Amino acid sequence: MMVVGIITVSDRASQGVYEDLGGPALAAVARQEGWQVHAEVIVPDETSAITQAIQSLEAQGCGLILSTGGTGIAARDVTPEAIRSIMRVELPGFGEVMRQRSMAITPNAILSRCMAAVVGRALVIALPGKPQGAVDCLGFVRGAIDHAVKLAQRQPTSC
Repeated sequence: MMVVGIITVSDRASQGVYEDLGGPALAAVARQEGWQVHAEVIVPDETSAITQAIQSLEAQGCGLILSTGGTGIAARDVTPEAIRSIMRVELPGFGEVMRQRSMAITPNAILSRCMAAVVGRALVIALPGKPQGAVDCLGFVRGAIDHAVKLAQRQPTSC
């Protein structure tokens, strides 16, 4: 069974200024997929908070970590930089597909910095902050997730 961790990256949601809608939307989709949602966390738009949350969820056995928020071009949008600072390998096809498919919905998709990478033994996918955008983008890449997680979780061989 796929074990999933969900991270909402938002200064305001982490301060309780407004209710997080993105994390629960992703959790609902994950459960519909039959995945086990291990944890949902909310962190501010800060590199250290994002990296700590990812590493903690990976250490707890999450094979798939979904983040929502921080993928735009505002000064505080640092999710891609945080992931790149701890990743083993980036998977550019995920971001390419998410942007390409989203362009049919909104021309602003060109501003998105959604991405995916392997951190430790987990696939980490950075999704948009808007709940519907996050759900849509997850659906666009759904077909590759199972295989990517299996590859990320394989132990290296000595040969």
